[in-house]
Amino acid sequence: MVSEQEFFMNEALTEAKKAYLLGEVPIGAVVVHNGKVIGRGHNLRERFQDATAHAEVMAIQEAGRAVGNWRLVDCDLYVTIEPCLMCSGAIVNARVSRVFYGAPDNKAGAVDTLYDTLRDDRLNHQVEVHSGILREKCASIMKQFFKEARKRRKQLK
Repeated sequence: MVSEQEFFMNEALTEAKKAYLLGEVPIGAVVVHNGKVIGRGHNLRERFQDATAHAEVMAIQEAGRAVGNWRLVDCDLYVTIEPCLMCSGAIVNARVSRVFYGAPDNKAGAVDTLYDTLRDDRLNHQVEVHSGILREKCASIMKQFFKEARKRRKQLK
């Protein structure tokens, strides 16, 4: 039996696979409210040539449009990889209640790895955090993507 957390993380993984197929870093996110996905996103930085087109930001924007409010109170965000500093700021500003992420990001993670942004009590909002949901699946798609990218670069030399 798949848990609710695994179900929604699989939805985020579906988004990550969309990014992968586009040649984008395969990170996916979904925003959930009352057991329903109200926002989806995957990385689109290369396609839009926009440094802010991260999966979490895209999902937050869609969720805001769905509820007609920038405040995502009582919403959960599921994301395949630990959010970066920019995305953590967006999560706090959107008033997301809980974040569930799959694998840590040792180079840019701003939830547990490099910073603890979401639980920082100096900010006006704190977010409940749960990590490690489908960790291996979430890490695997990233490892595969970068392995293939390194191989392509090597072939071009």
